[in-house]
Amino acid sequence: MPTDLAHRLADQPTSAPRTVGRLALGAFLLFAGITHLTVARDEFQAQVPAWVPIDADTVVLVSGVVEISLGGALLVLPHKKVPVGWVVAAFFVAIFPGNISQYVTHTDAFGLDTDQKRAVRLVFQPLLVLWALWSTGAWRAWRRMGRR
Repeated sequence: MPTDLAHRLADQPTSAPRTVGRLALGAFLLFAGITHLTVARDEFQAQVPAWVPIDADTVVLVSGVVEISLGGALLVLPHKKVPVGWVVAAFFVAIFPGNISQYVTHTDAFGLDTDQKRAVRLVFQPLLVLWALWSTGAWRAWRRMGRR
């Protein structure tokens, strides 16, 4: 895609509901990231799959910093909302194996103490991906590029 077109698509104004959605998602990610580093560190460690070859605490700390960074970017970089939206969506896809692992291994964390609760959570992960793409206009920009 030509750089000029990419900039025009990224700079498209978004509706008030999309803006509110982007800001809410940014706040959610900031909050989650901070809890990774503080009060919920043990809970997040329980979600790191055993097959990950990195210390669970390191994974939690790094993912917390990433969430804080992504949340901050959603809040303060509206002119970069489309690329940030794609990165946030990719992050949600990247952490999905941890949610699957929690379900498969029957790991209790965050009140998800039954397989039914863990299964319901699995349904919500794709919704987070869609929220990131919708609220930033990333999906709309991608569709518009395809028409050009």
